[in-house]
Amino acid sequence: MVNVQPFSTESGKGPLRRIVVVGGGPAAHRFVETLWRGGMDGLHITVLAEEPSVPYDRVALSRALVEDVDLALGEPLMWREPAIHLLTGEPATALDLEAQQVTGFSGTRYDYDELVLATGSNAARAAVPGAEHALVYRTLEDVRQMASAVATLEPVLEQPARAVVIGGGLLGLEAAGGLQQLGASSAVINGSNWLMNAQLDEGAGQALRRLIIARGVAVHCGVYPSSIETDSTGRVTGVGMADGKVLPADLVVMAVGIRPRDELGRAAGLEVGTRGGIRIDGTCATSAPRVWAIGEVADFGGTCMGLVAPANLMAEVCADRIRGGTSTFPGFDTATKLKLSGVEVASFGDAFARTEASLEIVYADPARGLYQKLVVTDDAKTLLGGIFVGDASPYTALRPMLGRELPAEPGAYLSSTTGAAPETELPDDAILCSCNNVTAGACRSAVHGTAPDGSSIEPALEMGALKGCTRAGTQCGSCVPMLKKLLNGELTKTGMAISKGLCEHFAMSRPELFEAIQALDLASFTEILARFGADGTAKAGHGCDICKPVIGSILASQRAEYVLDGGRGTLQDTNDRALANMQRNGTYSVVPRIPGGEITPQKLAVIARVAEDFGLYVKLTGALRIDMFGARLEQLPEIWKILVEAGFESGQAYGKALRNVKSCVGSTWCRFGVQDSVSMAINLELRYRGLRAPHKFKMGVSGCARECAEARGKDVGVIATDQGWNLYVGGNGGFQPAHAQLLAKDLDDETLIRYVDRYLMYYIRTADRLQRTARWMEELDNGIDHVRSVVVEDSLGIGADLEAAMARHVDHYEDEWAATLKDPERLRRFRSFVNAPDAADQSIVLVEERGQRRPATEAEIEESRRAPVPVLLGSTIPLREATASVEA
Repeated sequence: MVNVQPFSTESGKGPLRRIVVVGGGPAAHRFVETLWRGGMDGLHITVLAEEPSVPYDRVALSRALVEDVDLALGEPLMWREPAIHLLTGEPATALDLEAQQVTGFSGTRYDYDELVLATGSNAARAAVPGAEHALVYRTLEDVRQMASAVATLEPVLEQPARAVVIGGGLLGLEAAGGLQQLGASSAVINGSNWLMNAQLDEGAGQALRRLIIARGVAVHCGVYPSSIETDSTGRVTGVGMADGKVLPADLVVMAVGIRPRDELGRAAGLEVGTRGGIRIDGTCATSAPRVWAIGEVADFGGTCMGLVAPANLMAEVCADRIRGGTSTFPGFDTATKLKLSGVEVASFGDAFARTEASLEIVYADPARGLYQKLVVTDDAKTLLGGIFVGDASPYTALRPMLGRELPAEPGAYLSSTTGAAPETELPDDAILCSCNNVTAGACRSAVHGTAPDGSSIEPALEMGALKGCTRAGTQCGSCVPMLKKLLNGELTKTGMAISKGLCEHFAMSRPELFEAIQALDLASFTEILARFGADGTAKAGHGCDICKPVIGSILASQRAEYVLDGGRGTLQDTNDRALANMQRNGTYSVVPRIPGGEITPQKLAVIARVAEDFGLYVKLTGALRIDMFGARLEQLPEIWKILVEAGFESGQAYGKALRNVKSCVGSTWCRFGVQDSVSMAINLELRYRGLRAPHKFKMGVSGCARECAEARGKDVGVIATDQGWNLYVGGNGGFQPAHAQLLAKDLDDETLIRYVDRYLMYYIRTADRLQRTARWMEELDNGIDHVRSVVVEDSLGIGADLEAAMARHVDHYEDEWAATLKDPERLRRFRSFVNAPDAADQSIVLVEERGQRRPATEAEIEESRRAPVPVLLGSTIPLREATASVEA
């Protein structure tokens, strides 16, 4: 055995205090970081970490399944501090509390004056036969094994691997979503009757279930696994269920909770909790002197918890106590906000309304998969808790108001209201960032140049600086919108300019990024992030769901390349990746382009045949197109092969691009028509098809002033006159309808198209993300007058450049579905997510109505389950006349 002492036993002020940290997870990192930021004089820290890597962010673990990312926490500079010694791959094997020594895996003994146990937890395994054949989801190594298993199975099976995740909590749903992204078909088994039952009530859990199913993940609730089935070679073949059924599987992952790793403390004689974990008091001290426990291994009040915020707070309390402070751990903050498979979920406070005489204000919209609930006191004034599924946007404003009186009626914060949520200015003592326990007052002070200890610092006038000096928003990120709102509010009060940065990863606005990317001819997200990313983000190598789609759109606008190639597929939204719109039951719609609404009988027959052959629901739309609903993901290539061979193209109903050009019959047939509106509409649609923009845009062409095509309700509207065409711009319907405004009148065909070219390209270059043309023009100085000076008068001298950019788009246009069908590699995106390629989606129940099949309502599904003869999922049930008028 070798005894290890610090590099020096003396500091400038006396003997060094030797601190040994057992564990290398997030709690250990926060403890060391807290001491390091406070100054290391008189301290020496040794960290014994089991894993081979530096501490990393477990919250973002699911990203490592599908991306090559660096999840390392904090600043690498900390580990270069001479007084901090990180030993990876050196787990502790024994504690000698009397000798104050820790024995490492290498046999080395480490002397300590203070011992901090941060050993975390292990992934629990269900006690069922065959459990040893299941993988778990807890560490980076677990993630690598999952990815390797999927990659290994696929060529052997010659179809996507069937992955079953046991456990419907946070980790289980993360694992299922990650496996699906890897190309496996995913299913979740949960013993409770609804998902995330530890955080959500039944209404929220059922809403989450519908949303998860709609994203292609099968869900089995209210049933427990009884065994993991294997063949004679030990290969997994299925999961046996308690009800006697067997769910086919090639890969099983267990995510059924965690067990605190308290074995070292138990063996050394430390007090442990009834359900495991090393018991601590409010100072994070254990039953032995100079021994502390933090994070998931610590049992406080009979509970161990695997959440970020309490682990961080324990680490800070422990560090303060070791330095002689008086802080205490107040208890567990169970607030959670995350995105599971693209679904927003949040829960905080007394989410289950256990407080006596509490009230629940609930808004539920099952069709949209939306569930929102606030729990308040019996006078409906004080906020006690809440749950959000589907739309968690109110969470960031409400979470810091927990335990306080709301400034408005509780219902005003829910999506059922038609207006904007009430403005809420957080009190200084409200916790803005629960992960790092940062108050709104601390953030305000930092903006004005005051540190938490009252000393002067450089004012934090932008998000990066504010996050850096307060640590708010640096962990899970859910408080970032509120932090940005606070920053903007404080800057406005002082008369300073507010940053229009796209997000925390880019300080530039969308228009600035567009120009910069074009100027340097950058072609990938990695290049753009490296060149223009905010400090620290280039190293991390990732963006967010704000900047990724924006840059994907910019690259699509500038480059004549397939939108999903070159790594750009990961930048796109769900619909863009599938080249189709996902519907509420997890199927997709098929929308072929019908330029100007003109179609031959032969093409109509093709659409009819496709709809009949694939059992699709058919609907004529207000955009003069024919939508076909109910296609499964793996059916899309088969359907589009038939359509493309018949001369159809993608209608791009899924993209932020031109949707359609609506027209009346014009002078061709109508006795009032003064121009050929059909020909003009077809010319415009064929010219601007596939053009990606900040938001969708629509066009209309009317053959006379009677305006049958409703052109003034479109982003670009053209109305015929005796002298030519009047051009209107900036109109839209929807939630904030706007009438288009006259840009120019009595134009000939060539001039009209030149002005539309300029207008659209100017909009694409200068609008913000997800900004329709109407809102864009409202924010321009002088609005329509400015647009007219640029487009008609060429006041900026960029007219020829805008026209040339449009010409490049027209010359290089290629239909996305035709391009997809040519390339087998691109077709891999549309592999089946069900067990048998030709089987119906097992999560769907359809109803026959008016000669077509549509998704069943919840009431109809429930009625089918009570039928004398059970109705199989994936089948069609008859709609009784007695229920049609009520339930349909």
